Amino acid sequence: MNTPNNESEVGVLAADLNGQGLHIGIVQARFNEDHCIALRTACIEELIALGVAPEDIKLVTVPGALEIAFALQKLVETGEFDGLVALGAVIRGETYHFELVANESAAGITRTSLDSGLPIANGVLTCETDAQAYARVQVKGADCAKAVVEMANLALALTPDIDIEINPTEE
Repeated sequence: MNTPNNESEVGVLAADLNGQGLHIGIVQARFNEDHCIALRTACIEELIALGVAPEDIKLVTVPGALEIAFALQKLVETGEFDGLVALGAVIRGETYHFELVANESAAGITRTSLDSGLPIANGVLTCETDAQAYARVQVKGADCAKAVVEMANLALALTPDIDIEINPTEE
């Protein structure tokens, strides 16, 4: 079996962070609102910096992290988006509720992405304290923008072109 001697012989699909022409949906939780607004601001600023037109970004807000997956699913059903972003902040309290919300939110986001085949960047912070969340919102919001643009371009690049002949001519 012949194997390539180096990477230059291997076909590589490089990361593409060009957001021009992409349509991106964002679902943002309102619970822990200060953190969520900061996540949203950083995400939208980075999407625009990557070339996504502001009019091609749609924002939907929901009460909390557990409602994010439902809204994502509804956005998927529209067929209007190349990628989605989930934004929220779950901060540990004194009860088991933190684990429930963090785990179920992540599972719903992942399931929606895999079931739909649409990339979804998960920007739901799960932190011990408000201070940890404040320290992460800027980077996480921007990282989600980069991730969704890269993955939307990857999905588009790996989607086969379908040539359908509508009115075949008879010979």
